[in-house]
Amino acid sequence: MRRIRKDDQVQVIAGKDAGTSGRVIKVFTDRDRVLVEGRNYVKKHQRIQSQRGGAQEGGIIETEAAIHISNVLPICPSCDQPTRVGYRYENEGDRRSKVRVCKKCDATF
Repeated sequence: MRRIRKDDQVQVIAGKDAGTSGRVIKVFTDRDRVLVEGRNYVKKHQRIQSQRGGAQEGGIIETEAAIHISNVLPICPSCDQPTRVGYRYENEGDRRSKVRVCKKCDATF
């Protein structure tokens, strides 16, 4: 189970965007990185693509780059603060499920 998932609200705690928050677009589990919406913009120099019908324009394009997962903290929906994540098992009838828990207010999310 991952501590940060897609569509989580996270706050960036290190780097040039420290202190800002955004929504997680994608999680790269093999590289331990996340893509946060509207954060960590980088300039990419792109060539003109004229093959296969749809021609793309070239030039300098600003795009979002991945941030290491240790540099973001999830924001708890109940206490609305960045927090560390714990885990707890909850019984649902005859099944046990592992849920994420806020370390500050002990709420599940």
